[in-house]
Parts: sequence; C-alpha cells; structure tokens
Amino acid sequence: MMSWNLVAAVGRRPDLWVEGVRTLFAVSPRDWWRKAPFLPVPDKAYADWQLATAHGDSTIALSPQDLILYLEWRKKQHKALGRV
Repeated sequence: MMSWNLVAAVGRRPDLWVEGVRTLFAVSPRDWWRKAPFLPVPDKAYADWQLATAHGDSTIALSPQDLILYLEWRKKQHKALGRV
C-alpha cells in the first residue's frame, strides 16, 4: 500500500518523478479507472508477490529507501535499453 512517506521520498527526488509515474502505471491494473478508488493502485496480490520476492516476506512494508533503489534501477534499465 502506498504511504505518504513513500510519496515524500520520491517527492524529494525530481530526477525520479517521471520514473515514479511510469512505474505506478506499469504495476497498476490496465482498467484501474473502472474500479474504486479510481486511482492507479497496484493490485494487492502483485504487491505482496513483489515484497515476498524482495524480502522473503510479504508482510514487510516497503521502505522509502527500497522504493528509491527500485526506481533508480528501473531508470537505469530504461536508459540501457534506449527507452529514456
């Protein structure tokens, strides 16, 4: 679940704003606008799977540092693939 401390962490990094938005839409269901809360929110099962993959436990909350590292990694991958 997205929390304000995650938003604030990305907010302090203007170089990651575009990647943050790109990632938000990439991990959200394609028809997110059809269901409440009508926001691009990642599917809970997908988010749990990502946390279990990263930490071995889906109950661990995503830390701001983890999010920043993930966005930096995605940005580097897009740049390496020429998708800047």
